[in-house]
Amino acid sequence: MDHDRDFGVLVGRAFQRMVAELHAHLAEAGFAELGQSLGFAIKEVAAAGADGLTTAGLAARMGVTHQGAAKAVDEMVAAGYVRRVPDPRDGRSKRLVLTDHGRALLTAGHAFHQDYERRLADRVGPERVAAAREVLAAMRDMAAPLEESATGRAPRPLI
Repeated sequence: MDHDRDFGVLVGRAFQRMVAELHAHLAEAGFAELGQSLGFAIKEVAAAGADGLTTAGLAARMGVTHQGAAKAVDEMVAAGYVRRVPDPRDGRSKRLVLTDHGRALLTAGHAFHQDYERRLADRVGPERVAAAREVLAAMRDMAAPLEESATGRAPRPLI
């Protein structure tokens, strides 16, 4: 098979190019460069809502070690996207919540994704974009459950 038409290579390269374009868009909008998995981490903190999320909770959602999540938290706090607040139920614990800057980052990222999908639909047609979304969802759903994976850990997200 032609290497450039290999399914895994196509999926990987398409994702890498989309992420590179996303990061360029965010930089133009004045947002600090995100580390490899910070975008995903910020989305997980946002998904937790007003109650926030502990670092341990973030680690579990991302499928990384507590130390890996703590490093991501330090980077998100330093960039001003997330802040630590006291946990009202446990004075020894901190919860992570989005800052206004973090919410603005997500808004800018969402606008990019909408525009990217619109441009892709202009190029290949909305039906094909919808079909690609279904294929990607099926690929996601085919993944072995975490406890059955070879490493016992979820794949590390790239954004």
